[in-house]
Amino acid sequence: MIDSHCHLNYIEKSGAVADLVTNATDNGVHTIINIGTDLKSSEISVAYANQFDSVYAAVGIHPSDAKHSNDQVLAKIKQLTTEKKVVAVGEIGLDYYRDHSPRDVQRKVFKQQLEMAVELKLPIVIHTREAFDDTYEIVKEYAFDIPSGVFHCFPGTVEQAQKVFDLGFVISVGGIITYKNATMADVARAVPLEKIILETDAPFLTPVPYRGKTNRPALVKHVYQHLADLKQIDIAEVEKTVDRTVQKLFKLVETFGE
Repeated sequence: MIDSHCHLNYIEKSGAVADLVTNATDNGVHTIINIGTDLKSSEISVAYANQFDSVYAAVGIHPSDAKHSNDQVLAKIKQLTTEKKVVAVGEIGLDYYRDHSPRDVQRKVFKQQLEMAVELKLPIVIHTREAFDDTYEIVKEYAFDIPSGVFHCFPGTVEQAQKVFDLGFVISVGGIITYKNATMADVARAVPLEKIILETDAPFLTPVPYRGKTNRPALVKHVYQHLADLKQIDIAEVEKTVDRTVQKLFKLVETFGE
């Protein structure tokens, strides 16, 4: 199993990172993609990737932190992408729910990082909340010059998911699919398995039966199991298909065997 999106640096207080990684491994999670949201967390993400064999990094400026971005910050993010285990530019996008950064600034910084991804030929990890239409329209300008990408913690409808697929991207779902009456679960049930990857977004969005507690990468197994239940297939099939999609998305392997 793979946790395709988490923030280990945000859950340090609940246990040493080494313990979190070991706990994940003990629960069948062989790969963790740790996601940066600003310069500091991106630097930490790279440090974790260099420290732990199973951890890879994404680096980028989250829309909520866009107000703190400038040419110097973006240059440092770009420099981080030269590290061997950096596999994506992210978490980037738009957030009109929190509006922690002015929307015009969010859009500017988003486009700057999309241009970076085009130049570096790296996939992207997209955050969008209450901003799908604007996010989609901006991504559409760059999508076919970017190797691949994921709309993480996908907040949209089946129809919006199809628009994402038409760009050649995939969606990611997490613990929310285990919640009662979750729209995300309906979308996950309806769309093709090969278009979905799975995540924890730890320490947030803890899946049932641990909802209310701090999320961690080991708990992604409950997301895998619930997706299997939604699809009415064996978890082994989910694991094989989803993990292959993640590995292809982030170029973790070059060839695939059957």
